[in-house]
Amino acid sequence: MFSTLLVAFAFVVVVNCFFYLLFAKYAFAKSSQVALQKQIPVSVIVCSKNEAKNLQKNIPLWLAQDYPNFELILINDASSDNTLEVIEHFAESDSRVKIVNVVNNEAFWANKKYALTLGIKKAKNNHLLFTDADCKPASNLWIQHMASHFTNEKQLVLGYGSYAKLAYRQAGTKSFLNKLVRFETFMAALQYFGFAKLGMPYMGVGRNLGYTASLFYENNGFMSHMYIRSGDDDLFVNQAATPSNFVICDTPESFTISTPKNSWKSLFHQKRRHLTTASHYKLAHKLTLGAFYISNALFWLGLIVSFLFVRWELVLALVIFRLIVQYLVIAKALKKLKEPDLIYVVSLLEIVMICFQMVIFMTNLFSKPKHWK
Repeated sequence: MFSTLLVAFAFVVVVNCFFYLLFAKYAFAKSSQVALQKQIPVSVIVCSKNEAKNLQKNIPLWLAQDYPNFELILINDASSDNTLEVIEHFAESDSRVKIVNVVNNEAFWANKKYALTLGIKKAKNNHLLFTDADCKPASNLWIQHMASHFTNEKQLVLGYGSYAKLAYRQAGTKSFLNKLVRFETFMAALQYFGFAKLGMPYMGVGRNLGYTASLFYENNGFMSHMYIRSGDDDLFVNQAATPSNFVICDTPESFTISTPKNSWKSLFHQKRRHLTTASHYKLAHKLTLGAFYISNALFWLGLIVSFLFVRWELVLALVIFRLIVQYLVIAKALKKLKEPDLIYVVSLLEIVMICFQMVIFMTNLFSKPKHWK
């Protein structure tokens, strides 16, 4: 029995390390560098629902981008606050701002995909960039870096949408929650960048994503998953991406920075929606991502069980081997994606994230998450 348990634990360690070695191809690669250019006309599309305060802060940052040929399409998705008034104020003073106003509609109530479709139809340019109302660009070269990755073949640009780090004076008891949000976001990026680097693009994030209107229409937009409440970003990428039509854009100037959730409850509801969406990925993607998650969970569970019943020296050797492989890859990727401070608490964050995701998975079995906002 003891030898069987040791072999099983060793197998879990090997599988888990195999995934991290796959991610190493992305982690140790140089950030995507292309010659910056300003020739491609771009439409930046932002869908907003009750985001008046965030729009007040971020519209000036989008309009201040160092890019001469772009329009900013602002969608008011049936807001109940003064989102529309804020958008109209900026439209009056800057001709680059275009308005799409979505009113309450029984057939498409609270459906972000419908609102985004109207925004895409409004766009006069073929090259589209998407971000969220609570996202600010990390630099005034965001559009330039993202747009420069488009080519005739590359119609899909996968960017990185980070979350803001709490200032020291703000941290307090929310410091750990902030680290967990950022770590979960980082791990998601490591996976979708890592698998994309291997020719298996499966998702992107609407906080920082680009694709062409041509690609959107060729894939009939969101029609195949319009009935699903979320997934305007990852399900579209899952559907439209091929091994040859995408490109990664991960230069620090191309990042966007979002306001992180500030309570466990709001994070819980957000991740419930995300997990529900992931269940609609292609089968190969679900199996691959599931195997990675299960190998992570079984590593920590197997560590405890093996230490109780197997010679601790052998178990410790396997644990050290796995942690070295993991930390080498994660440390490199954290530095690349500008999250180096997380390296000191990776193991703790990983354990909490596994437990958190398990609770969400069990909750989703018995109830469905609510609509977008």
